[in-house]
Amino acid sequence: MPRVKGGTKTRRRHKKILKLAKGNYGGRSKVYKIALHTVHRGLAFAFSGRKIKKRDYRRLWIERINIAVSKMGLTYSKFMNLIKKANISLDRKMLAHIAVNDSKGFAKIVEAVKA
Repeated sequence: MPRVKGGTKTRRRHKKILKLAKGNYGGRSKVYKIALHTVHRGLAFAFSGRKIKKRDYRRLWIERINIAVSKMGLTYSKFMNLIKKANISLDRKMLAHIAVNDSKGFAKIVEAVKA
């Protein structure tokens, strides 16, 4: 049997990697071996970056809620404890949005929680 090196399959696989490496500098976007390393590294950073983004947003929401609640004489932890006891099912994202965009509405939530 003749030797088959897989020309079309290999080319297709290489083109896929080079397409993902598009936009990199120099050989990182043109040379397959270097591009493969760059793409794998970039995908790993993208995966961890998505996790870090979630952490950063949660931290931002907590800061916004804390600032809004501290103006009304509560701490963040006490407020979150009271909101759970009052069975108000608003997550941190929504609370932060209300605190930034609708301060009167947030004040009503705090008063409801305190009562």
